[in-house]
Amino acid sequence: MEKINAVGRRKAAVARVFVGEGNGEITINKIALEEYFPSPILQFIVKQPLNTLEATEKYNIKVNLKGGGYKGQAEALRLAIARALVKINAEDKPALRKEGFMTRDPRAVERKKPGQPKARKRFQFSKR
Repeated sequence: MEKINAVGRRKAAVARVFVGEGNGEITINKIALEEYFPSPILQFIVKQPLNTLEATEKYNIKVNLKGGGYKGQAEALRLAIARALVKINAEDKPALRKEGFMTRDPRAVERKKPGQPKARKRFQFSKR
């Protein structure tokens, strides 16, 4: 099997994934998953699509990850892995969609408006 690639995005994070047959290693920017995401919760988020399909030991995954914070990066990576798994086997799509891994989360930071300190916060009103 040749390498399958896919892209996942979340907030400002972009994850480009290359999936090939292997023994379950996940490398992010040439660093092991456990080192890049020390938090077990974020490791769990990244592995969710693989756990759903019981394919944790089947594939080696190489990732280029940039932008955003660690939570956004983990969720971008989850989407990219899910998309790559669907490219490998299209019959897995309903199972991944049911868990919500195939949907790109569209929420992003609201822009700051002119004449205000933040997006929605206003400067203090003074009557006199």
